[in-house]
Amino acid sequence: MTMACPGCAAGALAAEEAIVGKDVPTHEILLPTIHCISCVTAVERILLSKPDIKSARVNLSRKRAVITATSPDIDPKHWINAIAAAGFEAHEAKATQTKSTDMNLLLRLGVAGFAMMNVMLLSVAVWSGAAEVTREFFHWVSALIALPATVFCAQPFFSSAFGALRSKRLNMDVPISLAIILASGMSLFETMIGGTEAYFDAALSLTFFLLIGRYLEKRMRSVARSAAADLAALEPARINCIQGNEHISKKIDDVRASDILWLSAGSRVPVDAELQADIVMVDGSAITGESDPVSRVKGSILAAGEVVLTGPVRAKCIVDAKHSTLRRMIELTSLAEGARGRYTSLADKAAGLYAPLVHGLAILAFIAWVVATSDVYFAITVAISTLIITCPCALGLAVPAVTTVATGRLYRNGVLVKSETALERMAEVDTVIFDKTGTLTQPKLNLPKGMPVKHQRALKALAQASQHPLSQSLLPQLKSVSSAVLHNTIELVGKGIRGECDKQDVWLGAVDEIGTAFRFGKTTYPLPQVEEIIPGVSQTISELQKMGLTIHLLTGDTENHARFANQSLGCDRVHAQVTPEHKQQVVQSLQDQGLKPLMVGDGLNDTIAMTAAWASAAPGSALEVSQNAADIVMLSKDLRQLPSTLRIAKASKQRILENFGIAVVYNSVAIPLAVAGFATPLLAALAMSSSSILVTLNALRIRA
Repeated sequence: MTMACPGCAAGALAAEEAIVGKDVPTHEILLPTIHCISCVTAVERILLSKPDIKSARVNLSRKRAVITATSPDIDPKHWINAIAAAGFEAHEAKATQTKSTDMNLLLRLGVAGFAMMNVMLLSVAVWSGAAEVTREFFHWVSALIALPATVFCAQPFFSSAFGALRSKRLNMDVPISLAIILASGMSLFETMIGGTEAYFDAALSLTFFLLIGRYLEKRMRSVARSAAADLAALEPARINCIQGNEHISKKIDDVRASDILWLSAGSRVPVDAELQADIVMVDGSAITGESDPVSRVKGSILAAGEVVLTGPVRAKCIVDAKHSTLRRMIELTSLAEGARGRYTSLADKAAGLYAPLVHGLAILAFIAWVVATSDVYFAITVAISTLIITCPCALGLAVPAVTTVATGRLYRNGVLVKSETALERMAEVDTVIFDKTGTLTQPKLNLPKGMPVKHQRALKALAQASQHPLSQSLLPQLKSVSSAVLHNTIELVGKGIRGECDKQDVWLGAVDEIGTAFRFGKTTYPLPQVEEIIPGVSQTISELQKMGLTIHLLTGDTENHARFANQSLGCDRVHAQVTPEHKQQVVQSLQDQGLKPLMVGDGLNDTIAMTAAWASAAPGSALEVSQNAADIVMLSKDLRQLPSTLRIAKASKQRILENFGIAVVYNSVAIPLAVAGFATPLLAALAMSSSSILVTLNALRIRA
């Protein structure tokens, strides 16, 4: 219904101009077993040590390494072997290859819980004073249940620990595996010699609580989808080209500048191209976020990702496929996602200190008791108790327990949390950046004065028959009249909707030289298009400012138009005439100043800035690719949930820190008891379980 403006065309090509001359990734490697920031660092160090790799970036959420090699034809097998030698599973990635471990972990969790309950029932009988033969029998039954269950259920920890040791490093799964193996081994030894104590229930409860933490972490991570992958989905695999008088099909990667494209109605433009037809209507919402179709005339540039609404038309490629707007945006978004994935969560920081401390304590306890008593058996028991009692169940649950409760509360409030570290990062936000059009404002058609009621009824009927947002914006202004009966209604995509009312032709849509208008017979009414503030936006901005946050407004509009709109919005800073590249630059400049901005946007042109920002959010009306790039999505168009979401995020971080405090206090009391020999492995397991329950109860306080 409107003509394209030079700003939109420039914005569509900004991503390409931003990184002309930069290297394009040549390989991807799938890393299904990485689960923390230390894994990311280790894999990147291995890859960057290879002389045939120019750059490498590991994305934790996607579990992939994106590599730029000296040649795209290099076989990645030797890189994969090097990564595997360091203890990480690695495969060459394919576009359709996905792998989820959620059900696998859930199965192991269920088996561990079932086995633990049965072994504990047998243990109760032993504690109640079972006689020697009965006690020995119960120990053997416990062994038959516990040993196979432990081997199966603790496999994720064993595999991770083995990989770490094979590459001569430590991670949190090493002490976990040692505790499980030693507790099970000592219990089996006690059973074989007819001893009075066995700790199979300790090994199982240890496995059970740790699997809970690992499963919650996986569930949080699995909801995060890659915006880069969604952008890539906009690119067709094959396209039609014209060579001479023939139509041929080409793979997208074989398209070169100067190729002539044949674009039918409804097809997506694969490569930036110059229009050779007189005029065409295109849907640029995938690039600009604007829902209004635009017209392009001969010689105009069609940007990759736009949809041709009228056709067929011819267009001449101006770049190779690998240099298209869409490819540039995919690369920028992927790089930004990788950078965000390098954020070190609180749990990762704590874990970095944990493993060497626990191993050191257990070894010192073992040596001290061997020297003091010469009783190797008792010294091993003390070392096992130390490993179990210091096992990071509370630490492992500290973050996922809180984030699970917090995300549940936010979901009930209409907010979806999509990233496992989103709440931690949002708790540290000190600046909020809003895209204007579609996020804070929406286009609207104004009803002209003096229109007869008969014509208003016909206009309402046309507006109700159309799903276009501009048509729908007329309905609140026509609520006082009833709609007329229409006949032969038809909607022309990108143009408007027509019908018959009282034997008169009626039309709502584009009218030459007028713009958007309503026509009843021979009478034409221009419909001025204006922008209105989305309900609740001004209240949201005011509340965020009261929380001490600085508000920035980004818009592609002119400086005067932006300042006029901000008179109603009240933002602290206004950035006008910004392209997608400039939006990213604004975000980056704020981060260079030490600020932690939250980017709120709804269009594809916001995606690069959203992935580059410290944290990001999108309204429910946003494009799917923008929602997938965001850390949180507000399920409605209403932004009034944003301040409460930030408050819950801050409360979540506080609960996480409290949980770490609980773990520290618990270890301060429990470790001396274990090292002093006052805690058996069974008592250590009970203490460890109590700390996990306490951490979970503290997390539940967020629900209040």
